[in-house]
Amino acid sequence: MKLEEAVMAFREALKERTRERVPLDWAATQNNLGIALTDLGARESGTARLEEAIVALREALKEITRERMPLQWAMIQNNVGAVLVYLGGRGGGTAKFQEAVVAFREALKERTRERVPLDWAATQNNLANSLAQLGQRENRKLEEAIVAYREALKELTRERGPLQWATIQNNMGVVLFTLGERDRGMANLEEAVVAFGEALKERTRERVPLDWAASLGGQGVALTVIAERRRDASMAESALGQINTAFAAMRDGGNASGAAIFEQQLPRARAIVARLRGR
Repeated sequence: MKLEEAVMAFREALKERTRERVPLDWAATQNNLGIALTDLGARESGTARLEEAIVALREALKEITRERMPLQWAMIQNNVGAVLVYLGGRGGGTAKFQEAVVAFREALKERTRERVPLDWAATQNNLANSLAQLGQRENRKLEEAIVAYREALKELTRERGPLQWATIQNNMGVVLFTLGERDRGMANLEEAVVAFGEALKERTRERVPLDWAASLGGQGVALTVIAERRRDASMAESALGQINTAFAAMRDGGNASGAAIFEQQLPRARAIVARLRGR
């Protein structure tokens, strides 16, 4: 496997590219090793490669410092954050996501909008995704995630990167929906519906059918809650139709986990329709 060969080659290089002899070359090779280990770890189910990646990237930061090479330092901080997100998703819990937030915030000290607008936006998006994970227990983190998503959208525009823009809109919709469910108000839910609608402008059924289903179903779930609070039977029926369509598209497209998410929403949506129709 090419990535495994790359890891071996970087480890061989480090036998002569030592920190004492050529500190910046040593650090650059540590960074390259960390990136290769990250790519390997992303393809495997365990965490060993990812843990090794963190070690290599943090070694690189010993010589590629903010004072010496600010933008490269920020890039490595962003890479560290990305690995921590992987680890958080594989059982690392909130601690890894908290570490990721710290790393992304560090990166943003040098990855500014004025200097590197697209890198700034990408790191804002990474920060938002990490905050969204932490927001499972804390509303303030969700609110911070919304701010970061909106920052990212200032540069990751529909014109510049339509599918990436749509993904951010979708993810923002998910966070807004979670906030809206918790706060018992309407504003966040209504914003969630708008965000999912924006995502659907580029996440079309023809182009990305499973992503389309995710956004369509997500919007349907948000509309179900709005319909229940407004006591709007017609809206509830329309929302139920969206969830049904998303479930079928996920099921037929072979995305079992996505289908299961919407299948779990169907009984509640049907019950809301029945209650509002007086059945």
